[in-house]
This record gives sequence, structure tokens and C-alpha cells, in this order.
Amino acid sequence: MANNLKPKEKNKIDWMITLVPLALIVGLSVLFFFLPEKSNVVISEIRSLLGDTMGVYYLIIGLGIFLISIFIACSKYGKIVLGGQNEKPKYSFLTWGSMMFTAGLAADILFYSFSEWILYATDSHVTSLGDIQEWAGVFPLFHWSLIPWGFYLVLAVAFGFMLHVRKRDRQKYSEACRPILGKHTDGILGRIIDLLAVFALLAGTATTFSLATPLMANIITELFGITISRNIITIIILLATCAVYTYSLLHGFKGISILAKACIYMFFGLLAYVLLFGGQTRYIIETGVESLGTMVKEFFGLATYSDPMRNNSFPQNWTIFYWAYWMVWCVAAPFFIGTISRGRTVRQTILGGYGFGVGSTILSFIILGNHSMGLQLSGKADFIAMYNETGDLYDIIIEMIKHIPCAPLILVVVLLTMVAFYATSFDSIALIASCYSYHKLGENEMPNKLIQFMWCILLIVLPIALIFSDSSMSNLQSVSIIAAFPIGAVIVLITASFLKDANNFIKEQKPSKIEKE
Repeated sequence: MANNLKPKEKNKIDWMITLVPLALIVGLSVLFFFLPEKSNVVISEIRSLLGDTMGVYYLIIGLGIFLISIFIACSKYGKIVLGGQNEKPKYSFLTWGSMMFTAGLAADILFYSFSEWILYATDSHVTSLGDIQEWAGVFPLFHWSLIPWGFYLVLAVAFGFMLHVRKRDRQKYSEACRPILGKHTDGILGRIIDLLAVFALLAGTATTFSLATPLMANIITELFGITISRNIITIIILLATCAVYTYSLLHGFKGISILAKACIYMFFGLLAYVLLFGGQTRYIIETGVESLGTMVKEFFGLATYSDPMRNNSFPQNWTIFYWAYWMVWCVAAPFFIGTISRGRTVRQTILGGYGFGVGSTILSFIILGNHSMGLQLSGKADFIAMYNETGDLYDIIIEMIKHIPCAPLILVVVLLTMVAFYATSFDSIALIASCYSYHKLGENEMPNKLIQFMWCILLIVLPIALIFSDSSMSNLQSVSIIAAFPIGAVIVLITASFLKDANNFIKEQKPSKIEKE
């Protein structure tokens, strides 16, 4: 690949950040493929130390970042424009929101929306709080809404400020720490931060691809009666998705925005159809309102519950995993959100992100989750018994969809939406990862297409290895928890750096338009 780059281009490439992750992914893939049992044991032991013994670390960072996001939006920092002070947003709210929502965990949100209530309905801690109706719909809303999106949005404004206000040409995690690290940003500490960021990025993408793609394989099997193994179909889907997001990325932001809007239309069309024609409209709305109210009422208790006596290990198994999962995705998605937020104020970015991102997420869980939960509690289906018998969420989701009118059509829509969600998530990730491969990159400069292509391929290697190793849900969770541990400290450092730099920026304004507004 290097021979196909011009000499001037070669000098701009950060070969350490490019080649070390490549070697790391190849090495991990070999271990997962040839030594699946031993590698899973080692991962589980490391997860036990970081996610159990030191798990409260994730809880503190999660709640703290959410509270800081509200403070930033409501403070003097909220008036700062991410760009020139008179600059207008480049994208409409719908296009911006679509790109933002699909840049993250949209495919996982769709996957878990159908079935996550089952996991809580069969959990001893949840059943000790009350019945299924009261609590099974609460935890999905809590685990996928305010705190997770808080991670994204605080970092998005930090990166947007760095790129569009300070005009920095190093599009890396370490650069966002410069206001505090100073000259150390260019030294070994900065290099370590960037390597940790790329490792977390690859771990997060591997986890999300490996968790939800088997559902797509099951849908294809259901629709076409294919008899080959789920793993083989899943790998074919991964390769096909890779082709879609590679094509989209190589056509730049225009390709990404078109694909993102197509995703959103299919996604909201699916939600509207299930709500209006699924036969559970009243139950969906009433239970959704009740669950949302309970989540808001109990928010701080849920956010700080750590089970110190380990009576049930619920936060270790769920809350800590989810915070870690979103933290590893914070390497790419917030960078992308910050990039597309040029012309918006910090306040508009945070509150608009909560409105579109959290709003879309909550609607998905309320409509799709409560539809199947309504069938369960009315006695029209017994998904809990199926789960207790097989433990296979993928087959259960297929069964849930069969209870929706015109089920074959819905299966097709779900399949296409998930492929599109994955494609839009990963084209934005590959773009940001490509920027990491450069020492410096101008504001309107794009990475070389060969570098973009390399990252498109690299992002798909580890997920395939994890599928071949038949990694369990627990081991897939462990990958994110391990990668997120050092990233949590970096997230705090970036947040503090933004507050320091934004405060200096406000002081620099000579009569400040910001303070007069």
C-alpha cells in the first residue's frame, strides 16, 4: 500500500498509529482463532479485575460526565459556536441528527430494542424490585439513554471545539488533551493515549459486529430456508456490510449522509408500523410512559447502584458493561459528531443530540420492546419460556417479529435497516480511524483513499475472528470492559481540557459576542 502513496503523502502518515493496531489485530485474531478457550479464560480474568473489583470507577465516570454535559449546555460555554461566530450549520437538523444517530450503536439499539426486556425479566435483582410490568421496561431505557449519550455529546463538543474553533490539524485523541498536557501531547504520553484510543476503537467495533450480526443471519435463514451454519452466513453478511460501508466512505460525506437518511426513514417507518398495526398500541404507549417516569424518578439510584455485597452482581453484569461499551465507541463516534456539528453552538449540539439521539433510542425500546412484552403479559406468547429453554435471543427475536402483521416484510425491513445501520456506523468510524493515520490533516483535507480502504478492511478482521472462536456474550462484553478502563481516564482528561480551553477562549474575545447574547 505504501508504494501506491506519493512521497509527500508517505511523510504525512503516522506509521506507528497505523501499523501497531494492524499488528495487534492480526495477533489477537490469530489467538481467538487458534486458541479460543485459553484466550477467553485470560480475557475473563482481566474483566473480573477491572469490571468487578474496580467497577465503581465506570459508574462514577458515567454519572459525572452526564452531569457535566448538562452544566456545559446551560453555562456560558453553551453559547460558543463550533466554527466562526456567525457561521451557520452545514447540515439540516434531520440530516445532522440522522448522521449522528447512525454513527454510533444504532444497529445494536435496534437489536436490543426487541428483546432486552427478557434479560431483565429473568434477572434475580430485577424480579426482587417488583414484577415484570414495573421494571423490565425500565432498565433498557436507563442503559441506553442519558448517560451513554452523555459520553458522546461531551466529547463531541470537545472535538468540535478543537477542530472548528481552535483549528488544530492533528485529529487525534491526544490533541484534545493538549490544553492540560501541553508539550507532553507530542511525547510518549500522547502516543500512548492515541494507541489506547485505536485499540478501544477496534475492540468496540469487534464487539458490536459480533453481538448483533447473528440476528441478520437468522433472518436470512428464516426468509430463504438456507441450511448452512449461522457462523458462515454471519461472515458473509460482515463481508457484504464491509463492501457497502467501504463504497459509501469512498464517496465522502455525501455518501454517508444519503445512507444515514435512508436508515432513519426505514427505522422510523418500522417503529410507526409496529406501533399502529402491531395490535399493542395502547399497551405500548401506557407502559412506555410508566417506564420512562420510573427511570427518571429512580435515575440517581440506578446510576450509583454498585451491589457492594455482590448479592446479585447486576451492575457488574449490565450497567458497567454498557458504560464501558459506549466508552470504547467514544473514540470515533464523538469525533464524527463534532466534525458534522460545525456551525452549531455547544448548547445546540448537546441538547439537540439528547433530543434526537436519546429520543430515537427511547422510542425504539418503548415500541419494539413493549410490543413483545405486551404479548408476553397478555398470554399471547411466552418468550420468557423460550429464552429459559434455549438462551438464544436471535431465534426469539425472529419469533417476536412473526407476531407482527406481514412478518416476512418486517423481517426484510429489519435486515435492510441493520445492514444500513452497520454501514453508516462503520463508514464514519473508518473515516475517523483514517484521520488517526496522519500526523497532521488540514480542516478540509481528507485521508488518502488507500488509507481509508485499509481501515475498512481492518475493522472487519477481529469480528470475524471472534465469531470463529464462538465467543460467548460474556467474553464479548469483556473485550469492551477491558478496553474502556484506560479510555475512561482519557475521557475525563479531554473533558477537563475542553473546559480549560473554552474558558480561555471566552476570555480572549474582546468585546465578546458570546457574553452579550
